[in-house]
Amino acid sequence: MTSWRQLLKQSIGKDSSVYDSNIDARIINRELSWLDFNARVFSLAADTDIELLERCKFAAIFCSNLDEFYQIRVAALKDQIAADVVAVTPDGRTPRQQLHEIIRQVQQLVEQLEKVYNQDLVPKLASNGVEILGWDEVSDIEREFLMSMFETRIFPVLTPLAVDPAHPFPYISNLALNLAVIALDPRTQEQRFARVKIPPTLPRFLQLPDSNRFVLLEDVVSANLGRLFQGMTIEQCHTFRVSRNADLSVDDEDAEDLLAAVEMELRRRRFGRAVRLEVSQGMSQEVLDLLVDELELEAEDVTVHHAPVGLSALMQLSNLNMAHLRFKPWPALTAGRLAGAEENERSIFSVIRERQLLVHHPHESFISSVEEFVKQAALDPLVQSIKMTLYRTSGDSSIARHLIHAAEMGKQVAVVIELKARFDEARNMSWAKELEYAGVHVTYGLVGLKTHTKCILVVRNDPDKMRRYVHMGTGNYNSTTARTYEDIGFFTCEEAIGSDVTELFNYLTGYGHEPDYQTLLVAPHRLRNGIVDLIDKEATFGVDGRITMKINSISDKAVIEALYGAS
Repeated sequence: MTSWRQLLKQSIGKDSSVYDSNIDARIINRELSWLDFNARVFSLAADTDIELLERCKFAAIFCSNLDEFYQIRVAALKDQIAADVVAVTPDGRTPRQQLHEIIRQVQQLVEQLEKVYNQDLVPKLASNGVEILGWDEVSDIEREFLMSMFETRIFPVLTPLAVDPAHPFPYISNLALNLAVIALDPRTQEQRFARVKIPPTLPRFLQLPDSNRFVLLEDVVSANLGRLFQGMTIEQCHTFRVSRNADLSVDDEDAEDLLAAVEMELRRRRFGRAVRLEVSQGMSQEVLDLLVDELELEAEDVTVHHAPVGLSALMQLSNLNMAHLRFKPWPALTAGRLAGAEENERSIFSVIRERQLLVHHPHESFISSVEEFVKQAALDPLVQSIKMTLYRTSGDSSIARHLIHAAEMGKQVAVVIELKARFDEARNMSWAKELEYAGVHVTYGLVGLKTHTKCILVVRNDPDKMRRYVHMGTGNYNSTTARTYEDIGFFTCEEAIGSDVTELFNYLTGYGHEPDYQTLLVAPHRLRNGIVDLIDKEATFGVDGRITMKINSISDKAVIEALYGAS
């Protein structure tokens, strides 16, 4: 098996910037480090020891990750370059240097992924009965089925948009799949450019009857363009897709109503500046130049694909009901002490009172620990109040439903919901409105900051005294992602922690200076110094010292320098 390091080395090749005297080789660039991460995702798609449909899923994740990277990180670099920002990153790179290296590495990684798709995944899928066919490869009966589907389900929602003096170049929405069409009028011999948007409401892979044979949706549309352009000769037809700047720009301090400001910015985001153009191979230079000019891009912003554009659609195939081509299910277990409490019909609060509890997701169930904690808090008549932060939650969140039920039962419920959680803004706004309608006290955190902490505070009037029960975790309160994301959750009723979390919620929802915490390290004022102090303290133990950190990424130079010093 080829390791991800070998694949990454092949993809990057000689990196001239490494030899730039201004580059600090001890500090890994944030953007290039992210590409290293996505290269590891790609390595799973390329790993022949992994089940086939899981490899398709990893290929889809690689592509969707890259989409988000361009919409946020590359878009930010382009904004910096446009503003003539020359400040360097902690590793010593300018925005333009970073963009140059990103484009080169992405191009080579995409080429490798498409090689795996064309030469490995597609043939192996076919040998396992899952065929991805072109229009000319289907049988006559199957073609009739597809033509019928086109007439009844596809054709009614298609809108050809021509470009001529009476029709300006159409708006191309973010990540939408499109056909660039050149049609010739036989009577005038005039060529016309038109754009046809592929309907996002239909499956990308159209399944043929009684089989696992599929045809790409855009291939069906391409084969039937004569229905859209009556009497015209179709001379060219190529797929393309545009990525746009999708970051929100909301000024908390100037916004009188943050919810309304985020809603307005979400509408504006649809029209973010184009940052990337993806096209299928064979597109004529004339059409490519037109797209590049109209989208105000440069040649370096173009990716030419030798496989279907937008392979994140492979997620559809990864969900096929073919157990032998997927990982064996790993059912989440109820954490040991919680399982014992279930069997003896004891509350989760009695378990936490015995001693603190650490749960490890997804191996230990999120539903039977965190969700159960909120559910019991909502139903328990001894519970007086529930306070909680929400950063990312699922569309049909059981936790949010429990909070609503608790409020309807007369409990005091307060939720700090982060409206600016990237790509979850609309969902969070919806929950904010629904929670508030049910009587939950909803706030949006601190001006100018994102509330990224994940914690729950439950105040319960126990028979012996009032107690504060706390959950703190590394992951979101999202039962869907909790099935696959590796996270840690911590339950406690220790008084000092409960007191600190109470102070934290008061700070997030009210007014006042930040409190002095006994046990918590809270960003942005105390976390970095606290971590550095802990690292420095452990370093004093020499060879007997040990530091273990669980983090999504590390880019803070002070913490990195402290770790180097300790090592």
